[in-house]
Amino acid sequence: MSDDPALAERRRAIEAALERVLRPETEWPEALNRAMRYSVFAGGKRLRPLLALAACEAVGGAAQDALTFACSLELVHTFSLIHDDLPCMDDDDLRRGRPTVHKAFDDATAVLVGDGLQSLAFAHLLAGGDPRAAALAALLADGAWRMVQGQAIDLAAEGRVLSEAEVLELMAAKTGALITAAVVGGAIAATGSPRGLDRVGARLGLAFQIADDLLDVTGDTAALGKRAGKDVAKGKATLPALLGVAEARRRAESACAEAIEALAPLGERAEPLRALARFVVTRTR
Repeated sequence: MSDDPALAERRRAIEAALERVLRPETEWPEALNRAMRYSVFAGGKRLRPLLALAACEAVGGAAQDALTFACSLELVHTFSLIHDDLPCMDDDDLRRGRPTVHKAFDDATAVLVGDGLQSLAFAHLLAGGDPRAAALAALLADGAWRMVQGQAIDLAAEGRVLSEAEVLELMAAKTGALITAAVVGGAIAATGSPRGLDRVGARLGLAFQIADDLLDVTGDTAALGKRAGKDVAKGKATLPALLGVAEARRRAESACAEAIEALAPLGERAEPLRALARFVVTRTR
């Protein structure tokens, strides 16, 4: 993904915008601001905000039209990772190759950083007076709520054997909802309408989560930047566990192909979105 000059340029725009949103470490309370910056500038792929900008351009908008929404989306995503990593949740000590927030600071700080990022996300989105901000905030809130529901289902399902339909429902909520919000939000930021990109987002969300679950099985901790094999160790409900690696990989590739096919009517201007779709299933971390 970093080899694509257009995507690299958009990623730099996202980083600069996030830098403007977050308070400097020198402002009070310094420890909280330092931890918030530690979490946001941890070397993430910025996939969700990139999807928002690419979707915006795919339907005829300018990337700048979706930048505020993209930043808010990334803040919500980061909040979810911080809380997921807590000992009372998935209990992870490593994220993006360095200690998780609760390990670098402490549990209480991690909770407060997550809370703060979620509040800041909506404050930022609604502050500019954009007439589409309310619709985008509602979309983001729904995606975040479904993500929380998915995490609750995921925790309750540990050690249980779920049906394929139940696993797909879990994936659609925990991961698919926010990725769908990214794609749909980009279209709304440009045109005020989803422009039929709901299905694209849903298929990409499915492809992303299957690919993530496959990496947990086939990857290693050093390459992933997070602990490998934890899903198997905890008895997580995943498609690789249910269907096997080969079939799960086929499902991921099929979902990605369906998303790309749905973009055909948008022509050349959807190429950055297609590139991100391909990255979803070929990434190594």
